[in-house]
Amino acid sequence: MKAGKVLVTGAAGLIGSETVRRFARGGGVVVGIDNDMRKRFFGEEASTRGTRDALIAKLPHYQHHEIDIRDASAVNELFKQHGRKIVAVVHTAAQPSHDWAARDPETDFTVNANGTLNLLEAARNFCPEAPFVFTSTNKVYGDTPNRLPLRELELRWEIEPGHEYEPGISENMSIDQTKHSLFGASKLAADVLVQEYGRYFGMPTACFRGGCLTGPAHAGTELHGFLSYLMKCTVSGRTYKVFGYKGKQVRDNIHSFDLVEAFVAFIRAPRIAEVYNIGGSRHCNCSMLEAIALCEQISGRKVTWEYVEDNRIGDHIWWISDVRKFRAHYPEWNFRYGLSEILEEIHAAL
Repeated sequence: MKAGKVLVTGAAGLIGSETVRRFARGGGVVVGIDNDMRKRFFGEEASTRGTRDALIAKLPHYQHHEIDIRDASAVNELFKQHGRKIVAVVHTAAQPSHDWAARDPETDFTVNANGTLNLLEAARNFCPEAPFVFTSTNKVYGDTPNRLPLRELELRWEIEPGHEYEPGISENMSIDQTKHSLFGASKLAADVLVQEYGRYFGMPTACFRGGCLTGPAHAGTELHGFLSYLMKCTVSGRTYKVFGYKGKQVRDNIHSFDLVEAFVAFIRAPRIAEVYNIGGSRHCNCSMLEAIALCEQISGRKVTWEYVEDNRIGDHIWWISDVRKFRAHYPEWNFRYGLSEILEEIHAAL
Protein backbone atom coordinates (compact mmCIF):
# COMPACT_ATOMS: atom_id res chain seq x y z
CA MET A 1 0.00 0.00 0.00
CA LYS A 2 1.48 3.33 -1.08
CA ALA A 3 1.77 6.29 1.26
CA GLY A 4 -1.16 8.65 1.39
CA LYS A 5 -4.39 9.34 3.18
CA VAL A 6 -7.07 6.83 4.19
CA LEU A 7 -10.61 8.16 4.24
CA VAL A 8 -12.95 6.51 6.75
CA THR A 9 -16.70 7.06 7.04
CA GLY A 10 -18.48 6.33 10.31
CA ALA A 11 -15.09 7.11 11.79
CA ALA A 12 -16.26 7.28 15.42
CA GLY A 13 -18.25 4.05 15.29
CA LEU A 14 -17.09 0.57 16.26
CA ILE A 15 -15.50 -0.46 12.96
CA GLY A 16 -14.70 3.07 11.82
CA SER A 17 -12.73 3.95 14.96
CA GLU A 18 -10.85 0.64 14.81
CA THR A 19 -9.95 1.46 11.21
CA VAL A 20 -8.83 4.97 12.12
CA ARG A 21 -6.55 3.69 14.89
CA ARG A 22 -5.15 0.95 12.65
CA PHE A 23 -4.08 3.30 9.87
CA ALA A 24 -3.03 6.12 12.21
CA ARG A 25 -0.62 3.74 13.90
CA GLY A 26 2.86 4.73 12.80
CA GLY A 27 1.88 8.26 11.83
CA GLY A 28 -0.48 7.65 8.91
CA VAL A 29 -2.89 10.43 7.96
CA VAL A 30 -6.57 9.48 8.30
CA VAL A 31 -9.47 11.64 7.12
CA GLY A 32 -12.61 10.78 9.11
CA ILE A 33 -16.28 11.47 8.46
CA ASP A 34 -18.81 11.09 11.30
CA ASN A 35 -21.77 13.23 12.39
CA ASP A 36 -23.00 11.05 15.29
CA MET A 37 -26.15 9.85 13.54
CA ARG A 38 -26.00 6.86 15.88
CA LYS A 39 -27.24 9.13 18.68
CA ARG A 40 -30.27 10.03 16.56
CA PHE A 41 -30.90 6.37 15.77
CA PHE A 42 -30.54 4.88 19.25
CA GLY A 43 -30.37 7.63 21.85
CA GLU A 44 -27.74 9.27 24.05
CA GLU A 45 -26.15 6.05 25.33
CA ALA A 46 -25.31 5.07 21.74
CA SER A 47 -23.62 8.40 20.92
CA THR A 48 -20.18 8.16 19.31
CA ARG A 49 -19.17 11.63 20.53
CA GLY A 50 -16.80 10.30 23.19
CA THR A 51 -14.96 8.11 20.71
CA ARG A 52 -14.72 11.02 18.25
CA ASP A 53 -13.22 13.28 20.93
CA ALA A 54 -10.71 10.59 21.93
CA LEU A 55 -9.56 10.09 18.34
CA ILE A 56 -9.06 13.83 17.86
CA ALA A 57 -7.18 14.17 21.16
CA LYS A 58 -4.92 11.13 20.82
CA LEU A 59 -4.14 10.96 17.11
CA PRO A 60 -2.27 14.04 15.84
CA HIS A 61 -2.62 13.02 12.18
CA TYR A 62 -6.35 12.39 12.36
CA GLN A 63 -8.56 14.92 10.54
CA HIS A 64 -12.23 14.82 11.54
CA HIS A 65 -15.16 16.16 9.49
CA GLU A 66 -18.77 16.47 10.70
CA ILE A 67 -20.23 15.59 7.31
CA ASP A 68 -23.50 13.84 6.52
CA ILE A 69 -22.78 11.35 3.72
CA ARG A 70 -26.22 12.19 2.24
CA ASP A 71 -24.83 15.65 1.42
CA ALA A 72 -23.34 15.00 -2.03
CA SER A 73 -21.78 18.46 -2.39
CA ALA A 74 -19.99 18.23 0.98
CA VAL A 75 -18.74 14.73 0.18
CA ASN A 76 -17.50 15.84 -3.25
CA GLU A 77 -15.75 18.87 -1.82
CA LEU A 78 -13.88 16.75 0.73
CA PHE A 79 -12.76 14.23 -1.88
CA LYS A 80 -11.76 17.05 -4.23
CA GLN A 81 -9.67 18.63 -1.47
CA HIS A 82 -7.59 15.47 -1.00
CA GLY A 83 -7.84 14.01 -4.51
CA ARG A 84 -5.39 11.27 -5.41
CA LYS A 85 -3.68 11.60 -2.05
CA ILE A 86 -6.52 9.32 -0.89
CA VAL A 87 -5.08 5.80 -1.18
CA ALA A 88 -8.03 3.92 0.33
CA VAL A 89 -11.67 4.49 1.29
CA VAL A 90 -13.24 2.46 4.11
CA HIS A 91 -16.99 3.03 4.24
CA THR A 92 -18.51 1.95 7.56
CA ALA A 93 -21.17 4.68 8.05
CA ALA A 94 -24.71 3.28 8.12
CA GLN A 95 -28.11 3.07 9.70
CA PRO A 96 -27.49 -0.45 11.09
CA SER A 97 -30.81 -1.69 12.53
CA HIS A 98 -33.65 -3.43 10.70
CA ASP A 99 -36.03 -2.51 13.55
CA TRP A 100 -35.17 1.19 13.26
CA ALA A 101 -35.41 1.13 9.45
CA ALA A 102 -39.11 0.25 9.64
CA ARG A 103 -39.73 3.40 11.69
CA ASP A 104 -38.19 5.72 9.10
CA PRO A 105 -37.56 3.95 5.77
CA GLU A 106 -36.62 7.17 3.95
CA THR A 107 -33.80 8.04 6.33
CA ASP A 108 -32.61 4.44 6.36
CA PHE A 109 -32.45 4.26 2.56
CA THR A 110 -30.91 7.66 1.99
CA VAL A 111 -28.16 7.01 4.54
CA ASN A 112 -27.37 3.47 3.42
CA ALA A 113 -27.98 3.61 -0.33
CA ASN A 114 -27.78 7.27 -1.40
CA GLY A 115 -24.89 7.95 0.96
CA THR A 116 -22.94 5.05 -0.53
CA LEU A 117 -23.68 6.31 -4.06
CA ASN A 118 -22.34 9.76 -3.12
CA LEU A 119 -19.11 8.24 -1.84
CA LEU A 120 -18.66 6.00 -4.88
CA GLU A 121 -19.17 8.90 -7.28
CA ALA A 122 -16.71 11.07 -5.35
CA ALA A 123 -14.16 8.25 -5.34
CA ARG A 124 -14.65 7.67 -9.08
CA ASN A 125 -14.13 11.37 -9.79
CA PHE A 126 -11.17 12.07 -7.53
CA CYS A 127 -9.38 8.83 -6.51
CA PRO A 128 -10.60 5.98 -8.75
CA GLU A 129 -7.54 3.81 -8.13
CA ALA A 130 -8.01 3.83 -4.35
CA PRO A 131 -9.42 0.54 -2.95
CA PHE A 132 -13.02 1.07 -1.79
CA VAL A 133 -14.05 -1.14 1.16
CA PHE A 134 -17.74 -1.32 2.01
CA THR A 135 -19.05 -2.75 5.28
CA SER A 136 -22.09 -4.62 3.99
CA THR A 137 -24.19 -7.14 5.96
CA ASN A 138 -25.47 -10.69 5.88
CA LYS A 139 -28.98 -9.18 5.77
CA VAL A 140 -28.53 -8.84 2.01
CA TYR A 141 -29.53 -12.54 1.91
CA GLY A 142 -32.86 -11.71 3.57
CA ASP A 143 -34.48 -14.60 5.41
CA THR A 144 -33.25 -17.23 2.92
CA PRO A 145 -30.98 -18.72 5.65
CA ASN A 146 -34.16 -19.57 7.59
CA ARG A 147 -35.06 -22.11 4.91
CA LEU A 148 -32.01 -24.22 5.73
CA PRO A 149 -32.59 -27.63 7.34
CA LEU A 150 -31.96 -26.99 11.03
CA ARG A 151 -31.99 -29.28 14.07
CA GLU A 152 -33.04 -28.09 17.51
CA LEU A 153 -30.40 -28.90 20.14
CA GLU A 154 -30.49 -28.19 23.85
CA LEU A 155 -29.03 -24.69 23.62
CA ARG A 156 -28.95 -23.87 19.90
CA TRP A 157 -30.21 -24.47 16.42
CA GLU A 158 -27.70 -26.27 14.21
CA ILE A 159 -27.60 -27.14 10.52
CA GLU A 160 -28.00 -30.75 9.40
CA PRO A 161 -24.64 -32.58 9.26
CA GLY A 162 -23.22 -32.90 5.77
CA HIS A 163 -25.08 -29.90 4.35
CA GLU A 164 -23.02 -27.74 1.96
CA TYR A 165 -23.32 -24.84 4.42
CA GLU A 166 -22.15 -26.83 7.46
CA PRO A 167 -18.81 -24.94 7.40
CA GLY A 168 -20.81 -21.71 7.09
CA ILE A 169 -22.95 -19.85 4.57
CA SER A 170 -21.02 -18.92 1.44
CA GLU A 171 -21.39 -16.13 -1.10
CA ASN A 172 -23.29 -18.42 -3.50
CA MET A 173 -26.50 -18.08 -1.47
CA SER A 174 -29.18 -16.25 -3.47
CA ILE A 175 -30.05 -12.65 -2.57
CA ASP A 176 -33.34 -12.86 -4.51
CA GLN A 177 -36.94 -13.86 -3.71
CA THR A 178 -36.73 -13.31 0.03
CA LYS A 179 -37.86 -10.91 2.78
CA HIS A 180 -34.89 -8.66 3.44
CA SER A 181 -36.37 -6.17 5.94
CA LEU A 182 -36.15 -2.54 4.85
CA PHE A 183 -32.66 -2.32 6.31
CA GLY A 184 -31.59 -5.35 4.30
CA ALA A 185 -33.01 -3.75 1.16
CA SER A 186 -31.14 -0.46 1.65
CA LYS A 187 -27.88 -2.26 2.37
CA LEU A 188 -28.40 -4.56 -0.61
CA ALA A 189 -28.86 -1.54 -2.87
CA ALA A 190 -25.56 -0.16 -1.60
CA ASP A 191 -23.87 -3.57 -1.89
CA VAL A 192 -24.87 -3.92 -5.57
CA LEU A 193 -23.76 -0.33 -6.28
CA VAL A 194 -20.32 -1.06 -4.84
CA GLN A 195 -20.04 -4.18 -7.00
CA GLU A 196 -21.22 -2.30 -10.09
CA TYR A 197 -18.74 0.54 -9.68
CA GLY A 198 -16.08 -2.16 -9.61
CA ARG A 199 -17.31 -4.04 -12.66
CA TYR A 200 -18.46 -1.07 -14.75
CA PHE A 201 -15.70 1.41 -13.97
CA GLY A 202 -12.90 -1.02 -13.07
CA MET A 203 -12.56 0.32 -9.54
CA PRO A 204 -11.04 -1.88 -6.81
CA THR A 205 -14.11 -2.43 -4.61
CA ALA A 206 -15.09 -5.02 -2.02
CA CYS A 207 -18.28 -5.75 -0.08
CA PHE A 208 -17.65 -7.38 3.29
CA ARG A 209 -20.96 -9.00 4.26
CA GLY A 210 -20.60 -9.16 8.01
CA GLY A 211 -22.42 -11.15 10.62
CA CYS A 212 -22.30 -9.67 14.14
CA LEU A 213 -19.48 -7.13 14.41
CA THR A 214 -18.39 -6.45 17.95
CA GLY A 215 -15.67 -5.33 20.33
CA PRO A 216 -15.07 -3.25 23.47
CA ALA A 217 -15.67 0.06 21.64
CA HIS A 218 -19.20 -0.97 20.64
CA ALA A 219 -21.96 1.33 21.90
CA GLY A 220 -24.46 -1.53 22.02
CA THR A 221 -28.20 -0.87 22.31
CA GLU A 222 -31.28 -3.08 22.33
CA LEU A 223 -31.74 -2.58 18.60
CA HIS A 224 -28.13 -3.15 17.57
CA GLY A 225 -25.00 -4.79 18.95
CA PHE A 226 -26.27 -7.79 20.87
CA LEU A 227 -23.06 -8.98 22.60
CA SER A 228 -22.17 -5.50 23.80
CA TYR A 229 -25.72 -4.77 24.92
CA LEU A 230 -26.07 -8.16 26.61
CA MET A 231 -22.93 -7.57 28.67
CA LYS A 232 -24.12 -4.03 29.43
CA CYS A 233 -27.36 -5.51 30.79
CA THR A 234 -25.38 -8.09 32.75
CA VAL A 235 -23.22 -5.46 34.44
CA SER A 236 -26.00 -2.92 35.05
CA GLY A 237 -28.71 -5.37 36.08
CA ARG A 238 -31.22 -4.20 33.49
CA THR A 239 -33.47 -6.75 31.81
CA TYR A 240 -32.37 -8.20 28.47
CA LYS A 241 -35.04 -9.27 25.96
CA VAL A 242 -34.62 -12.37 23.80
CA PHE A 243 -36.79 -12.22 20.68
CA GLY A 244 -38.12 -15.53 19.39
CA TYR A 245 -36.62 -18.85 18.28
CA LYS A 246 -36.52 -20.06 21.92
CA GLY A 247 -33.32 -18.08 22.45
CA LYS A 248 -31.47 -20.71 20.43
CA GLN A 249 -30.77 -18.52 17.40
CA VAL A 250 -27.10 -18.66 16.42
CA ARG A 251 -24.86 -15.75 15.44
CA ASP A 252 -21.22 -15.67 14.53
CA ASN A 253 -19.25 -12.78 15.99
CA ILE A 254 -16.10 -11.11 14.72
CA HIS A 255 -13.98 -8.69 16.73
CA SER A 256 -13.50 -5.25 15.14
CA PHE A 257 -9.72 -5.85 15.15
CA ASP A 258 -10.04 -9.00 13.05
CA LEU A 259 -12.43 -7.36 10.59
CA VAL A 260 -10.20 -4.33 10.08
CA GLU A 261 -7.21 -6.61 9.49
CA ALA A 262 -9.28 -8.18 6.70
CA PHE A 263 -9.80 -4.68 5.27
CA VAL A 264 -6.05 -4.07 5.44
CA ALA A 265 -5.32 -7.31 3.59
CA PHE A 266 -7.67 -6.30 0.76
CA ILE A 267 -6.29 -2.75 0.54
CA ARG A 268 -2.74 -4.08 0.24
CA ALA A 269 -3.71 -6.38 -2.63
CA PRO A 270 -7.04 -5.11 -4.01
CA ARG A 271 -9.28 -6.90 -6.47
CA ILE A 272 -12.21 -5.78 -8.62
CA ALA A 273 -15.84 -6.03 -7.40
CA GLU A 274 -15.26 -8.70 -4.77
CA VAL A 275 -17.86 -9.96 -2.30
CA TYR A 276 -16.87 -11.69 0.93
CA ASN A 277 -18.96 -13.20 3.70
CA ILE A 278 -17.05 -12.26 6.83
CA GLY A 279 -17.74 -13.10 10.45
CA GLY A 280 -16.66 -15.30 13.31
CA SER A 281 -17.39 -18.44 11.26
CA ARG A 282 -17.04 -21.77 13.02
CA HIS A 283 -14.23 -20.17 15.01
CA CYS A 284 -16.48 -17.80 16.99
CA ASN A 285 -20.25 -18.21 17.24
CA CYS A 286 -22.95 -18.71 19.86
CA SER A 287 -26.66 -18.86 20.50
CA MET A 288 -28.42 -16.32 22.71
CA LEU A 289 -28.67 -18.87 25.52
CA GLU A 290 -24.97 -19.70 25.20
CA ALA A 291 -24.05 -16.01 25.22
CA ILE A 292 -26.10 -15.43 28.38
CA ALA A 293 -24.34 -18.32 30.14
CA LEU A 294 -20.92 -17.00 29.11
CA CYS A 295 -21.73 -13.46 30.30
CA GLU A 296 -22.75 -14.89 33.67
CA GLN A 297 -19.53 -16.91 33.87
CA ILE A 298 -17.30 -13.94 33.01
CA SER A 299 -19.09 -11.37 35.19
CA GLY A 300 -20.01 -13.57 38.13
CA ARG A 301 -23.54 -12.13 37.95
CA LYS A 302 -26.90 -13.57 36.95
CA VAL A 303 -28.42 -12.09 33.82
CA THR A 304 -31.98 -10.83 34.15
CA TRP A 305 -33.72 -11.65 30.89
CA GLU A 306 -37.16 -12.24 29.50
CA TYR A 307 -38.41 -14.05 26.44
CA VAL A 308 -40.52 -12.37 23.74
CA GLU A 309 -42.22 -14.92 21.49
CA ASP A 310 -42.21 -12.81 18.31
CA ASN A 311 -38.93 -12.82 16.43
CA ARG A 312 -37.74 -9.69 14.67
CA ILE A 313 -38.65 -9.33 10.98
CA GLY A 314 -35.77 -10.46 8.79
CA ASP A 315 -33.95 -12.03 11.72
CA HIS A 316 -31.91 -15.16 11.10
CA ILE A 317 -32.39 -18.38 13.05
CA TRP A 318 -28.88 -19.61 12.22
CA TRP A 319 -26.05 -17.63 10.68
CA ILE A 320 -22.44 -18.74 10.49
CA SER A 321 -20.24 -17.16 7.82
CA ASP A 322 -18.11 -19.23 5.48
CA VAL A 323 -14.87 -17.23 5.30
CA ARG A 324 -12.99 -19.69 3.10
CA LYS A 325 -13.19 -17.52 -0.04
CA PHE A 326 -11.56 -14.58 1.74
CA ARG A 327 -8.93 -16.85 3.28
CA ALA A 328 -8.14 -18.33 -0.13
CA HIS A 329 -7.55 -14.83 -1.51
CA TYR A 330 -5.68 -13.59 1.57
CA PRO A 331 -4.10 -16.61 3.30
CA GLU A 332 -2.01 -14.42 5.64
CA TRP A 333 -5.19 -13.28 7.45
CA ASN A 334 -6.43 -15.16 10.51
CA PHE A 335 -8.53 -14.67 13.62
CA ARG A 336 -6.95 -13.22 16.73
CA TYR A 337 -10.06 -13.20 18.97
CA GLY A 338 -12.44 -15.93 20.10
CA LEU A 339 -15.79 -15.55 21.82
CA SER A 340 -14.50 -15.60 25.41
CA GLU A 341 -11.79 -13.05 24.65
CA ILE A 342 -14.33 -10.74 23.00
CA LEU A 343 -16.74 -10.85 25.96
CA GLU A 344 -13.92 -10.47 28.48
CA GLU A 345 -12.76 -7.30 26.67
CA ILE A 346 -16.31 -5.91 26.57
CA HIS A 347 -16.76 -6.68 30.29
CA ALA A 348 -13.48 -4.99 31.18
CA ALA A 349 -14.39 -1.92 29.11
CA LEU A 350 -17.75 -1.62 30.89
